[in-house]
Amino acid sequence: QVAASSMVGIMAMRTWIEPVVVGSQVASAFYDTALLLVVKNYFNQTNTTAPSHILEDAQQKAVSNFYIIYNLVLGLSPLVSAYGLSKLGDRIHRKIPICFPLLGYLGSKTLLLLLILLGWPVEVMYGAAAFNGLTGGFTTLWAGIMALGSLGSSESKRSLRLIIIELVYGLAGFLGSMASGYLFVGFSDRYREGTVLVCCSIACYAFCLLYSIFVLTVPKPAASCPAKAKSAEEVGSQLPEAVVAGSSQPSESSIFTPVSPSKLIIILLFVAAILYDLAVVGAMNVLPLFLLREPLSWNAVEIGHGNAAGYMIFITSFLGVLVFSRYMRDITMIMIGVASFSAGILIMAFVQWTFLFYIARTVMLFALIPLPTIRSMLSKHVEGSSYGKVFVLLQLSLVTTGVVTSTVYNKIYQNTLDWYSGFCFIL
Repeated sequence: QVAASSMVGIMAMRTWIEPVVVGSQVASAFYDTALLLVVKNYFNQTNTTAPSHILEDAQQKAVSNFYIIYNLVLGLSPLVSAYGLSKLGDRIHRKIPICFPLLGYLGSKTLLLLLILLGWPVEVMYGAAAFNGLTGGFTTLWAGIMALGSLGSSESKRSLRLIIIELVYGLAGFLGSMASGYLFVGFSDRYREGTVLVCCSIACYAFCLLYSIFVLTVPKPAASCPAKAKSAEEVGSQLPEAVVAGSSQPSESSIFTPVSPSKLIIILLFVAAILYDLAVVGAMNVLPLFLLREPLSWNAVEIGHGNAAGYMIFITSFLGVLVFSRYMRDITMIMIGVASFSAGILIMAFVQWTFLFYIARTVMLFALIPLPTIRSMLSKHVEGSSYGKVFVLLQLSLVTTGVVTSTVYNKIYQNTLDWYSGFCFIL
C-alpha cells in the first residue's frame, strides 16, 4: 500500500506544469533584459559622434523602431500556426502546444547568442522573432499551459488554480529579473556582454523542453464542463437582469436563432479581456524605453530591479484572489484589478524619481487579477475538449490587439518624447 501510494504521488507530481512555467519564465526574463541592452549598446556604437542629448533621443527612437518591427513580427507570426497547434493538442496530445513553442524559443534565443558572439546586426532578431512565432510562440505555449491547468482542477477551485500558475510565473520572473542585470555585466571582463545571460536563458529553455517531453503527463479531467447541462436559469443568473428578462420572454425575433446566454457571456468576456489588454500592453511596451532616458536613466542592474518589482504583482494578485474569491464574485474581482492598474499607471505618468516608480508599481498590486479570472470564467462555459482552442483564440485576440497597440503606442511615444514622455501612460 505504501509503494502504491508513493507511485500515485509520483504520477500526480508528473502532472505539474509549474516546472515548465518556472523554467520558461526565468529564461524569458534573462532574454528580455539581454535583448534590450544588446539593442541599446548596438545603437550606441552606431551613433557616437552626436552630442549627448541628441544621442539619447536618437537612441530612444532607434530602439523604439526596432521594437515596433520586432513586436509586430513576434505578435503576428503565431497567427499562422497557433490555432492549428492548439487544435492538434485538443485532438491528438496536450503536449503538442507546449513542446513546439519551447523548441522555437530554443532556436530563436540561440540566434541572439550568435548575434553577440559574431557581431551580427540586430535585424537578425526579426528572423528569430519570426521563427519563434511560427512554432507557436508564447501565444500557443500559454494557451497549452492554461488548458492543462484547467483540466486538472475542479470548477470551484479553477480561478485559484490558474492564479497559482500565474503566481509561479511571476515569482520566476522576479528571480530571473533580479539576477539578469548582474549576469549581463558580471562576466563582461571575460566574455562579451550578454553572453552568459543568453546562455543561461538557452539552458532554461532546454530544461523545459526535456521535462515536457520525458516527464510531464497530462492530468485527467477533474470535472466536466456544465455549460450544456446548466439550466437557462443558472446561466441567466450570471447575466445582467435586463438581458435575462429580455431573453426569457418570447418575441418575434426569437424565431431567428438568437445568441444563447452562454455564448453571450463568452463574447462579453472576450471583449473585456481585449479592452483591458489594450491599456496594459500599450503602457508596458513603452515602460522599458521610459526607464532608459531622463529623468530616470537606469542602468542594467536598475532595469533588472525594476522588472523584478513588476513581477511582485503576481504575489499580491494571488493573495487578492485567495481572499476575494471567498467573499466576492468573479466580476467584482475583475473590476478591482482594472481599478488597481489604472491608478498605478496614472501615477507612472508623473514619475520623476526612482521611489515614485516603485510607488506606482505598488498601487498596481491587483493588476494581474482580471485576465486569469476571465480565463476561469471562460472555462466554465466550454467543454473540456475545447479548452485548447478557446484559450488560444483568446490569446490570439490579445496578441493581435497587443501588436497593433504596441505599434501605435510606440509611435505616440516617439512623437510626444520632447513634449511629455509620460503621455502614453495617461492615454
